[in-house]
Amino acid sequence: MKVFRPCDANETVEAWRTILNQRGPACLVLSRQALPTFDRTKCAPASDLAHGAYVLADPEGGAPQVILMGTGSEVQLCMEAQRKLATQGVRARVVSMPSWELFEAQPPDYRESVLPAHLTARVAVEAAAPMGWDRYVGPKGEVLAMHRFGASAPIKDVMPRFGFTSDHVVDAALIQIEAAGEGAK
Repeated sequence: MKVFRPCDANETVEAWRTILNQRGPACLVLSRQALPTFDRTKCAPASDLAHGAYVLADPEGGAPQVILMGTGSEVQLCMEAQRKLATQGVRARVVSMPSWELFEAQPPDYRESVLPAHLTARVAVEAAAPMGWDRYVGPKGEVLAMHRFGASAPIKDVMPRFGFTSDHVVDAALIQIEAAGEGAK
């Protein structure tokens, strides 16, 4: 079973296209929330979804100091955090990971190009259980996820209560950079 959690309308189209061109069962998991559609003239093309995960946005001005990754609706928090970090002079890469199964099937050199082993400052954002993200953030990375059963309220109230804000992602990224010694690079 291949699971697809697209981050915007463009990825949804590409996920559907990918599902139609593959064999085996697939599940397309969509958000109930209204999500922004990323400007693909400023971000990588959504057709990169065929790799399972890809660099949605790299920082300007040099190599990334931290990787922010998410899937589905959480990617928007990573993009917002990237913008906030840039105002502080911090270079963040945003990785969209709509299909772990497809990403795992990619050659090692492709996976390394998206998640370079030398860059250990990593933050994953998951509005569910953290299970599975450890393989992508590594032993020192941070997974911002749910660690208890959720709550029932409007999304605008629930997400901040559980720490799903771009400011929380920024704070986690800065801690990761400091711990990895990436600040001066």
